[in-house]
Amino acid sequence: MWSDLSFRSIVRLSFLALFLLFVLGYVIFQARYMIVGPRITLTEVPPSVSNERQVTLVGTAFNITRLWLNDRPIYTDPDGNFKEAFVLENGYTIATLRAEDRYGRETIITRSFVYLPASFN
Repeated sequence: MWSDLSFRSIVRLSFLALFLLFVLGYVIFQARYMIVGPRITLTEVPPSVSNERQVTLVGTAFNITRLWLNDRPIYTDPDGNFKEAFVLENGYTIATLRAEDRYGRETIITRSFVYLPASFN
């Protein structure tokens, strides 16, 4: 069978195979956000035990359409950065960051904090 193929046919098949590989690679590259899903990264994590009533959560979010901190919507800048103040209750408090992409997939990050007023130190 291979002996029936001319050099010209082999070159054509090779170019066709390379073109199809290029198209497949391009499709995968363009679909990377759909494949990866939403991502949240905290760049500055406050200490888990604090004698300050307010802590600030700083981070970035990628591939998202919505972002919440304890079910309250928060917003990012055009680069995906966010900086949000969070008030701690007395004792134990949980902060939950939740992001959703346009396909309905979610990512959740949970951090716990303990507020100890300065009088208890």
